[in-house]
Amino acid sequence: MTDPQRALTIGVDYGTLSGRAVVVRVHDGAELGTGVHEYPHAVMDHTLTAGPASETGSPVHLPPEWALQVPQDYVDVLKVAVPAAIAQAQADHGIDVADIVGIGTDFTACTMVPTTTDGTPLCELDGFGDRPHAYVKLWKHHAAQGQADRINELAHARGESWISRYGGLISSEWEFAKGLQILEEDREVYDRIDHWVEAADWIVWQLGGAYVRNACTAGYKGIYQDGEYPSEDFLAALNPDFRSFVADKVEHEIGQLGAVAGHLTAEAAAWTGLPEGIAVAVGNVDAHVCAPAANAVEPGQMTAIMGTSTCHVMNGEELHEVPGMCGVVDGGIVEGLWGYEAGQSGVGDIFGWFVNGSVPPAYVESAEAEGVSVHQYLTDLAAQQEIGEHGLVALDWHSGNRSVLVDHELSGTVVGQTLATRPEDTYRALLEATAFGTRTIVETFRDAGVPVTELVVAGGLLKNRLLMQIYADVTRLPLSTIASDQGPALGSAIHAAVAAGAYPDVRTAAQVMGKRTVAAYTPIEENAVRYDALFAEYTALHDYFGRGANEVMHRLKAMRREAKAARVASATEVTA
Repeated sequence: MTDPQRALTIGVDYGTLSGRAVVVRVHDGAELGTGVHEYPHAVMDHTLTAGPASETGSPVHLPPEWALQVPQDYVDVLKVAVPAAIAQAQADHGIDVADIVGIGTDFTACTMVPTTTDGTPLCELDGFGDRPHAYVKLWKHHAAQGQADRINELAHARGESWISRYGGLISSEWEFAKGLQILEEDREVYDRIDHWVEAADWIVWQLGGAYVRNACTAGYKGIYQDGEYPSEDFLAALNPDFRSFVADKVEHEIGQLGAVAGHLTAEAAAWTGLPEGIAVAVGNVDAHVCAPAANAVEPGQMTAIMGTSTCHVMNGEELHEVPGMCGVVDGGIVEGLWGYEAGQSGVGDIFGWFVNGSVPPAYVESAEAEGVSVHQYLTDLAAQQEIGEHGLVALDWHSGNRSVLVDHELSGTVVGQTLATRPEDTYRALLEATAFGTRTIVETFRDAGVPVTELVVAGGLLKNRLLMQIYADVTRLPLSTIASDQGPALGSAIHAAVAAGAYPDVRTAAQVMGKRTVAAYTPIEENAVRYDALFAEYTALHDYFGRGANEVMHRLKAMRREAKAARVASATEVTA
């Protein structure tokens, strides 16, 4: 038996563009080695870069709002990132692989894999490689908004009790909307699906040889509440052929967070270099595992995992209905507490979009001359401004609104631009807009009876000191920061430690293995007062465009879809 002082676990974090692995010491949470693998196919949002057609130079074009991935890229993370992390831990700390007692994983949610009975992804079957609906639908696949709208309308019309657990609205990102889209757009693919699997559970299936649905995504993304899914009558009212969706493709054993889903198979041991038979923890979500990694699982602590998007998670002792939340699940983060989730669909993605497409060459050249990134160059310029000096206010809806409006037909905008507006002005306005979006979420939770007393930030964006101070000032909350650069991977390693029996539960393990810097940033009253005024303008725009006063964003999205569909159809006819 491994000495408890030497016991190690592996955490693997599957993000939007890459997978990261970390080797963690169980008795103190020390991170001893890391490895990263970028997905070769990245995100397929314009064309299929996989499949037979891509090899012939005639790729399949995708409609707007699609986002697909290739499941083999996920397996390759196990073959590349895990051995790299082990090798670094061996070189730097002399670890013995035999001391590794478990592996845990987390994933973006709701990222869905259509599979056969044995877990083979449909895109790997003969004849399905050029069928877009046979591929993984990434979390930010928003093309099922129409189906989500119908689910919401029907749920309210029928008085379904579960809709209140999701703030009154379910998202186009979630399992049922995406599944209904496949049924209505590619019946052959739909009929071939035996299991509609969260990627979080699919990768655990590949590791441990058993398919177990994790309680986190089942509750938050799979509309599983109080032991039940939506009824067959409800599903049939959406589409008669959708009646058996749960029974035929969704329903399966539910695994609790931190439990054992299986044990490492010989094949997975060969991929990873890990000992065969070690514990494989039940899958989880990248955001939710970050709360234990930051030791922020007590009521009142809201953890914001800030990357391409932001997910806000927190625990509460009582059940409350929060308008526009992504969900509330009993034990959704740790056992014994109600886990709440909200989020913003675009944050780092918005900053990246602006830098990649809206910054003049002179700024790029100046950044290179100073030896900094364009992001840092713009941040440094923006930091010299007084609050409100740019004269702008933006809406952070470039990827739609996840909370509290739950509407991916909304779009971003910047108000106040003039011929004197500079790139750093707009950049700062976008930084501030994401902070305003978080404040909107915090205030909505507070008003619903779930007070937030501490904002804990994890993710790559916490390195931007200006952004962090803006968040503290805007929200008027002490802002703590996770102590790890690999928060989700550390969180997964914590769950692996529980699955391996090193700790009785996740809450206990978090107290030992998770760490944060408390109140790394605190609100500056003068700044907070100025931001109160800007936030009032943000709220006015938020409600005007987002609550039905003006439907221009919805109309423009519809025009865009129609125009692009016509162009794709025309290109297909020419090719034919």
